[in-house]
Amino acid sequence: MFVVLSLAAILAGVGTEKWWLLGVPAGLLVVWLAVLDFRQVFFLMLGAVPLSTNVELPGGLSTDLVSEPLMWLLTLVSIIWFFRNYRAVDERFLRHPITLLLFAHLAWIIVCTASSQDFLVSFKYLLAKGWYVIVFYCLAARMLNEERDFQRLVWWFFLPLLCIVPIVLARHAALDFSFKDVERVMGPFFINHVMYACMLAIFIPFVWYATYWYRRGSAIWWLLTLGIVLFLIGINFAYTRAAYVALAAAVGIYWFMRQRWMKFALLGTAALAVLFFVFLRKGDNWLEFAPDYQRTVTHTKFDNLLEATTKLEDISTMERVYRWVAATYMIRDKPVTGFGPGTFFFFYQKYTVTSFKTYVSRNPEHSGIHNYFLMTTVEQGIPGLLIFMALCLFTMLRGERIYHQTHDPGRRRMLVAALLCFILINLLMLMNDFVETDKIGSFFFLSLAILVNMDLRNRELMVDG
Repeated sequence: MFVVLSLAAILAGVGTEKWWLLGVPAGLLVVWLAVLDFRQVFFLMLGAVPLSTNVELPGGLSTDLVSEPLMWLLTLVSIIWFFRNYRAVDERFLRHPITLLLFAHLAWIIVCTASSQDFLVSFKYLLAKGWYVIVFYCLAARMLNEERDFQRLVWWFFLPLLCIVPIVLARHAALDFSFKDVERVMGPFFINHVMYACMLAIFIPFVWYATYWYRRGSAIWWLLTLGIVLFLIGINFAYTRAAYVALAAAVGIYWFMRQRWMKFALLGTAALAVLFFVFLRKGDNWLEFAPDYQRTVTHTKFDNLLEATTKLEDISTMERVYRWVAATYMIRDKPVTGFGPGTFFFFYQKYTVTSFKTYVSRNPEHSGIHNYFLMTTVEQGIPGLLIFMALCLFTMLRGERIYHQTHDPGRRRMLVAALLCFILINLLMLMNDFVETDKIGSFFFLSLAILVNMDLRNRELMVDG
């Protein structure tokens, strides 16, 4: 029957030139597999994330193929499973502080969607956020409990990446690893070099963790080690400053965590941020940082870019400032519920300050604010920011405590990988806004699910002990 259906789809696709018909048999096969055992579809989706490509749809919509359709399927399956097996749900997971904070974040998004300046855009955002939480947090928490589950997670994600990175490097090598051509070699798997470098950076802790599963010097150990080296080379030639800083910071973060100094690191970071903003606001000092429109340009050499960054003459840095300044005025205008989730691009232009304008301020690619925390405040108001920051800060502090309560070496390494991944994403969010993308957002929620599972497991061991 399946063979007949496949042949019919091929003939229909060729005859009508509607090539999407060729994927119908595979789609039906996945649906059938989801009915039999959706665990297999979950890991298949993880393997599809590195390979997914953004596709524009009619009506101004877009999707990531093939990962996002698999997310929709898993969301539907998860909801059906919950209503049929709600008694099997671990109530401790639902009552966990991280779960409650995440649900509070989602609830506030619903409130802000109801009062949005563009309800349709915000409703689409809400739906996307919903299936990310359901699939990568709720479902992942059920899928990722034992070490064999973690192994499947790593391998399903690692192998596709191990195929993609050499392709990108080879294409880039043909262009002499030119900085100005770095965007050309990223398609179709990545929309830009930032997404590519950041995804490699946040996944390296998991590959490092995987090296401990195998005997040092074995073939598989060498494969994983080669993967780490290859990913580092990929990050190096992606010319992404945020990824460099995040990887360097990971070493310090791990040391702070081992010393139980996470709270001091967070307090110090918060104090520096407050002092910086007080300085900018005092006497309108922020106007002193306005760029020279004629000198703030796109650079074609990376060393020139680094020099321009220190002199505030780099176009990407100053374009960020241009949008950040607009964001402050937007927050002042709507401080409680914001403009609505996903709406920043549609309203920020009239709040901009001309003195910070750059050559790319027309923003034809419809990019965001390039700071997830500011974007959250603009779109969800100050309460939205406080809820989201409470989620992030509590997770980091709780993660440190879970680390010191975990005595099994294997589980402790997995915890470190998830916590480092989560903290790296938070660092990267200072200069980017990509939690709603499958390549980064998936690991934001996966890491939360792993941390909660580790915490619940430690509680069980303490009771048994």
